This record gives sequence, structure tokens and C-alpha cells, in this order.
Amino acid sequence: MLKTDKETVSVQLGPEWYVERLDTKIQKGDEIEVKGSRVTISGKPTIIAAEVKKGDSTLVRRDSAGIPAWAGWRR
Repeated sequence: MLKTDKETVSVQLGPEWYVERLDTKIQKGDEIEVKGSRVTISGKPTIIAAEVKKGDSTLVRRDSAGIPAWAGWRR
């Protein structure tokens, strides 16, 4: 969940098995910047993250064509 000045919105980072393996961990209370697509899932606003910045680290979730970074990991 991402809390902004205006609202609290869910952010989808990717499948749990992929997110757990990342070097940069995002914890409750961390200050982050998210770039992505705003969609509605089950009637609630959600951001499908393309890029997440935490401090000096940038996690690229999707490329410019929208292909997930984890695509092909299990092939």
C-alpha cells in the first residue's frame, strides 16, 4: 500500500516469488517513488508498477513495452 497526500492506493510489484528475491527490499514506512499504470481491480484503485525508486536504488518492474522483468524466469 502506498500512502500519498491524497489517498492510499495498492501497488502491484509483481509475483511474490519474484519480489522476495530482489536485493532491494521495500518495507512499511519506506519512502518510495512509483511510476506505473493506474487501473481498477475489484473496484479499487491500483498501480501496476513499472519502476519503483527507493533512495538511490531503482527497481525496474517492466520495460518500455510493458513486459514484466520476471517474464521468462521460470522457463
